Amino acid sequence: MKRFFVILLLLLVLAALYLLIAPTKVAPVAWSPKPAPSSTEGTFALNDKLKGMQRIAQIGVVGPEGIAVDAVGRIYAGYLDGRVARFAPDGSGYTFFGNTHGRPLGTAFGPDGGVVVADAFKGLMFLDGGNEPQVLVDSADGVKFGFTDDLAVEKLGKGIYFSDASSKFGFGHHMEDLIEHGANGRLIRYDFRTKETKVLMKDLHFANGVAIGPDDEFVLVNETSEYRVMRYWLKGDKAGTSDVFIDNLPCFPDNLSYNTMSRRFWIACAAPRDPMLDKMAGDVFARTIVAKLPAFLQPGPKRHSIAIGVDVNGQVVANLQYAGTDAYSPVTSVREFGPWLYFGSLTEKAIGRIPLRVAFPDAPPPPPGWEKVPGPYDAGPADQKLEGGERD
Repeated sequence: MKRFFVILLLLLVLAALYLLIAPTKVAPVAWSPKPAPSSTEGTFALNDKLKGMQRIAQIGVVGPEGIAVDAVGRIYAGYLDGRVARFAPDGSGYTFFGNTHGRPLGTAFGPDGGVVVADAFKGLMFLDGGNEPQVLVDSADGVKFGFTDDLAVEKLGKGIYFSDASSKFGFGHHMEDLIEHGANGRLIRYDFRTKETKVLMKDLHFANGVAIGPDDEFVLVNETSEYRVMRYWLKGDKAGTSDVFIDNLPCFPDNLSYNTMSRRFWIACAAPRDPMLDKMAGDVFARTIVAKLPAFLQPGPKRHSIAIGVDVNGQVVANLQYAGTDAYSPVTSVREFGPWLYFGSLTEKAIGRIPLRVAFPDAPPPPPGWEKVPGPYDAGPADQKLEGGERD
């Protein structure tokens, strides 16, 4: 027994030495977050509005992270295996649209058809459903994109705004960026006509979701680790300047979207704020140690669905949540279309859907029979031929 405790003590000493002297890319920056909003009362009080979310488009593939909906209600999503797919509004009618051979995240529609994809590894890409994927751009100002994340196309289709979440920590290393709290993110514009890129904002704290406001007046970009959404003005007296659109969110904001009909923005929240991370915000040493811990010992997200609706002035108009073992989580994108709210996730195996009436009781009702959802089916391999990818 004595020998056992000696060995245990030795292992603990070695582990402590490792945590003290092991090298790490993470260089924590001290900061002071505002106290998190109450989860028991007020604007962001916990509720069960996202309980029982429908899971549609179950094709046996993980991670429809950034979804988009076209003018006739078809849903587009990119998956962990690189494929980009299209579905009918009820999740049926799977169509293989191409494969970026990377990790597609945000999706949007190009000015001349096709789908523009923010691929975490490869940059800004274009798929037309028939030819090989094309890389539009993979760097700006001489700095290669480290984590291309979300995107939004201008109303007239001349340019596209997108985020490079972290030029230092790539996809799969977002926790390291959050622990560091370094300003490694950028908001960038790509011009479809001139093929030029322009960095609009830099030194952002994990630049994530992107959405363009009414009449292309401004563009929003999330700073995930600051719990806020920034606004960059494109028109008017403030053009070229930025300010805070909404601050001190109760969560880690992910993708953004805007619905022109309702004039609402939707903020997808990957997880609620972690009290321990907030407490360690000013403790550089403790966060350096946490960064060296194995991933399974680091703080992890709770299974908690959160989506926040915001008007064009940054005022909260909807607070949708559900914390439970069966929650659709993490919510990484939200799209409003017709009588629906659609949800994407980095790790779920389905696209989520709820009637818009859950958030707004006076919204149009979903069509009769909407409760019946097509069952799971096999979508086939990720490298299937484009001309043979359509399934009913």
